[in-house]
Amino acid sequence: MDPQASKAARSVRAQTADEVVADHRSDDAGQLFGITELCKEFDISPRALRFYEDKGLLAPRRVNGTRVYTRRDRARLQLILRAKAIGSSLAEIKHYLDLYGTHGEGRAVQMKYVLDKTSKAIAELEQKRAHIDASLAELRIINATVKRSLGK
Repeated sequence: MDPQASKAARSVRAQTADEVVADHRSDDAGQLFGITELCKEFDISPRALRFYEDKGLLAPRRVNGTRVYTRRDRARLQLILRAKAIGSSLAEIKHYLDLYGTHGEGRAVQMKYVLDKTSKAIAELEQKRAHIDASLAELRIINATVKRSLGK
């Protein structure tokens, strides 16, 4: 897990999925954010923000050569950081964001993609947890056996 994405995910008030979607649908140019403002809000570096731009995940507007971000850009950044925090690759994140379309026409496909990905991730984690539980049980047996052998 990317420590910076995890840190950013914790530092911002958790929005509901509906709030993030509403912001993502909005192309409100009336509320603009500067790079410093977003970096501070999400506790990320300007370099990280530019990296997401270079990867095609964000496309801020330019006003007099300065990057400015809309509410939609801000929502996309929040989605990027949330996805990174749960272990999604940048390619997966880009695919997810691209599914949305220009005006949300791909929202149903996007939601199915998320449902499939999260179902698989849950199954994998449950399998890992079962393996960890079995390993812990075996280690406890070995530990108890050694303690008895040592008279402790």
